[in-house]
Amino acid sequence: MGLLIGVNGGFMLLATFVSYYYSDGVAAEMLEASVITIFLGGVIMFATKNKRKELQKRDGYVIVTFGWIFMSLVGTLPYIITGAIPSFTDAFFETISGYTTTGASILNDIESIPYGVLFWRSITHWIGGMGIIVLTIAILPLLGIGGMELFAAEAPGPRSDKLHPRITDTAKRLWLIYVGYTVAETILLKLAGMSMFDAINHSLSTISTGGFSTKNTSMAYWNDQPLIQYIVIVFMFLAGTNFVLSYFAFKTKFSKILHDEEFKFYAISIIIFTIMVSLIIYFQTDITQSTLNHSMVWGRYESALRHSAFQVIAIISTTGFVSADYTLWTPFLTVFFFGLMFLGGSAGSTAGGIKIVRHIILIKNGLIEFKRSLHPRAVLPVRYNTKSVPQSIVFNILGFFILYFLSFIIGVLVFSLLGLDFQTALGGAASSLGNIGPALGDLGPVNNYASLSNPAKWWSAFLMLIGRLELFTVLILLTPYFWRNR
Repeated sequence: MGLLIGVNGGFMLLATFVSYYYSDGVAAEMLEASVITIFLGGVIMFATKNKRKELQKRDGYVIVTFGWIFMSLVGTLPYIITGAIPSFTDAFFETISGYTTTGASILNDIESIPYGVLFWRSITHWIGGMGIIVLTIAILPLLGIGGMELFAAEAPGPRSDKLHPRITDTAKRLWLIYVGYTVAETILLKLAGMSMFDAINHSLSTISTGGFSTKNTSMAYWNDQPLIQYIVIVFMFLAGTNFVLSYFAFKTKFSKILHDEEFKFYAISIIIFTIMVSLIIYFQTDITQSTLNHSMVWGRYESALRHSAFQVIAIISTTGFVSADYTLWTPFLTVFFFGLMFLGGSAGSTAGGIKIVRHIILIKNGLIEFKRSLHPRAVLPVRYNTKSVPQSIVFNILGFFILYFLSFIIGVLVFSLLGLDFQTALGGAASSLGNIGPALGDLGPVNNYASLSNPAKWWSAFLMLIGRLELFTVLILLTPYFWRNR
């Protein structure tokens, strides 16, 4: 915990330099937040330096959950000390939304926020996304979170092929890809016409599938610069794929990518959904004129196709950037995008949500149940990437689905109890639990979460946390038997 907090302080110090460089008037306050955080982390590390270092399974659950909570608590300091977000509730909401890469915001005028604070806001995304990679490849499989044991490109289960025998070396390789993608997108966005500050911030948000923007209108600010949006589309797609596949791509092992079931499902779904949505909004003349009313080089369909691809990938990858208000694209498409909130990106990516691999396993298991009803004595294993999936993982995924939708239903009920209308409660629960950001109703793409009451903000923050950490990791801490002595 102390190490995590100390690293947090180091990134705050980086944001301090940004604040000083742009002379935004809050460099001293950012430095104060950084010093406090580093000092606190150092004290905790020093106080516990002689304790036992062996981690057991219970310790893993506690570290993962409370690590995210403590980082979010100290992450509020730059907001509070600079006065950018004076309310602790609002500051905590913005911070945990950053670390969980949700991208839901309570800021009404983002462009008035000092540069250093905006950079810190984007950095919380990047830290959270990087942490999720480590969780996916190292911690969650050891804790027995079955769905995440399927992260590798070769085979399901805890015996998945690693990139390197040592987990730490695996993490280093994926971090290198993570950093490389961030740098590459920054350069491309700068060349396409973004300022360097905007390019860096949007790259930090894209690769982490976060969605925080430096502009009030998010990516719609660049609707008249299609190249910028196409670059973001490509990197949102990459961020939503298994990072192990990116490693294989750089090693020119393309056959592993082409034969990966999750990647094929992910890519084909995006292509089909994009074409379908683009055709619908293309033939809706009034919608096209009101939503896509910028000068277009390639005509109306290019604009319809670009906005469709952007929003489909933004929701599936749970990035949550906005280029247009999809709630204006007919009632059917509003419901359709609501459904996409339950899809999620690939396992082993920075995306949130249920994850596509779980859908694949669940669908295959459902189809096999039909065969089992006709041939009850037949041995019919669920296969993923040509290999049999252990029954324990299938049961884990079934349990995850039940728990996920139960959490969603409870989330909607609590939001309704706190005064949200039906559509807003549905969208808020789905978006918070799936770490998406934009939702429906009063929390739609052109709105934010500032209108929520304080209790609703805390509830949304809780849903973000359990959704980001795969439900079991957090909810097991709420069970009495977890805390009983062995």
